[in-house]
Amino acid sequence: MAYTPQSVLADVRDGRAPAPAALLEFVQGMADGRTSEGQMAAFAMAVRCRGLSSIDTVRLTLAMRDSGERLTRAMLDIDRPLLDKHSTGGVGDAVSLALAPMLAACGAAVPMLSGRGLGHTGGTLDKLAAIPGYTVDADIDTLRRALREAGCAIVGAGRGLAPADRRLYAVRDVTATVDAMPLIVASILSKKLAVELDALVLDVKCGSGAFFPDRDDAEQLARSLVKVANEAGLPCSALITDMGEPLVPAVGNATELRAVLRYLRGDVLPLRMHEACLALGAEVMTRAGLAHSIHDARTRLQHARDSGAAIEHFARMVTALGGPSDLVLAFERDLPSAPIHVDVLAEDDGAIRAIDARRLGELVVDLGGGRRHPDDRIDPAVGLDRVRGVGETVHAGEPLLRLCLRDTDQIAWARARAAAAFEVGEPVPPVALVQARVVAETQ
Repeated sequence: MAYTPQSVLADVRDGRAPAPAALLEFVQGMADGRTSEGQMAAFAMAVRCRGLSSIDTVRLTLAMRDSGERLTRAMLDIDRPLLDKHSTGGVGDAVSLALAPMLAACGAAVPMLSGRGLGHTGGTLDKLAAIPGYTVDADIDTLRRALREAGCAIVGAGRGLAPADRRLYAVRDVTATVDAMPLIVASILSKKLAVELDALVLDVKCGSGAFFPDRDDAEQLARSLVKVANEAGLPCSALITDMGEPLVPAVGNATELRAVLRYLRGDVLPLRMHEACLALGAEVMTRAGLAHSIHDARTRLQHARDSGAAIEHFARMVTALGGPSDLVLAFERDLPSAPIHVDVLAEDDGAIRAIDARRLGELVVDLGGGRRHPDDRIDPAVGLDRVRGVGETVHAGEPLLRLCLRDTDQIAWARARAAAAFEVGEPVPPVALVQARVVAETQ
């Protein structure tokens, strides 16, 4: 039986379940061009307004996965557990850069297919692209070699993986449907399911720097992601984590990368970043059977960082993907640095009560360190450094953060906007990093 795109659009528009074969054909048409941009826009708006059932979201996700290539264990030629982690995005959220080599040092293989940033949330690939020579768009042979040599490879999802998602996302961006929950779930999981993973952990953010600031919205997204992933056959759980302040004391591409390297070298210990690595890593290790308990996993992850094993895996990954072999020793030389550094000073004595992380992320975008449109070019050198955290005591005249700028004309307005992101006054109780854990309903 032949199905038309119009039949799928009418079903979703009217709140009916589209025929599975019709939905599959519609999605295949996204990948090969038979489904027009107008039809994709109508589909995205219908889903945004009417939603999709759980089973239809699973069908959409699998159809998008099957619209392109898949990376199987045999193709990767890896005999270790294949683990991955995905974050819904935040400000100063560089956990992926540290966690992947920590997991590799614990015996996992981590083929982490990441994305670029858009809007106030930074992108993992943009941070790695600050490394001279690093190949973010790796072919399968390069990916396989990096996994063998380093145990981890953080690269972009190639054009052959879930191509339907690439076309649909471009339409969602211009039709105000980016926040449609079923489309978010299908977009994230179609790419994760394109790799034959043993387990996945999701870091779903809430708070001022998150895509979904409201905790209830974050939990709804987490429940939907976990349900669909497990129904599609991928063992998966999620942690709801607070994104009310940067996780590392930096915002930007090269600035965050420096912070991660200092963390992995043992120079500094940003507590919230460290807790995120241990909590997310322990979750996925136990789910895959790589550790027999959360305590065991956390102990091994801690040792991977403290012993230097994790940064050794990071160094091998960088080399395998074309970057400098001595990056971890000479990153101040190799990473781009902005020519102007200016401190933003506190005006009053007190404790930092709150930070508007979204404001800081948007400031970096306006400095040139992020993108509003997928085609925008970014400056990896600009950003924020030495960012103070919530709960810290400051005195008038002490720095709240340091601006890393390209142009002196940026100093006045950037300083004012950065200062406005901080609330200083009486101390407040600390906010827990991990707000909740979400598992499949049958667990």
